[in-house]
Amino acid sequence: MAKRGAYAKGVVKREEILEAALEIIGQRGYRSASVREIADAVGLSPAGLLHYFGSKEQLFVEILRVRDEHDSRQFPDADFEESLVEVIRHNAQVPGLVELYTRLAAEAGDAEHPARAFFLDRTATVHAAAREAFIAEQRAGRIRADLDPEWIIRAGHALADGLQNAWILDPTIDMAADVERFFTLLRP
Repeated sequence: MAKRGAYAKGVVKREEILEAALEIIGQRGYRSASVREIADAVGLSPAGLLHYFGSKEQLFVEILRVRDEHDSRQFPDADFEESLVEVIRHNAQVPGLVELYTRLAAEAGDAEHPARAFFLDRTATVHAAAREAFIAEQRAGRIRADLDPEWIIRAGHALADGLQNAWILDPTIDMAADVERFFTLLRP
């Protein structure tokens, strides 16, 4: 029984760490926020904090996973296009998380990087949802029937990620407006 109590407390502490990390990194940035700062926010030492994740890299992967869970709850995909645009608008409010995402996405190109599995799974999940929505919109006549869903989904994903990279360099870019313009090109 003691293990269940200790396990439950560990799960709660892990969630507390991730919530604090989302806030700190979202506002201060990936480079400006330290493991020490996150640990201090939840009353742990840096080593104590990393005990819950195994490594700094795995902590950052989990931060992105929790960010995606929050976005899924906050922006339900009843309308995929609308939800995507709202997530992108929200991303402009949390620049540190955008920076973390773009850095880890680039590092995930290394087959040994801890973020690789996360990005492969995330891409498969996002593409599956986009494919389903895209085909439904084609059937309803709201998206051109001559477009290849797989290509459009890859191009749209590349556009969204590329816009984040460009936005990091130039925050005057309206990422959401650019994605909305992309969607208008798909209409009959």
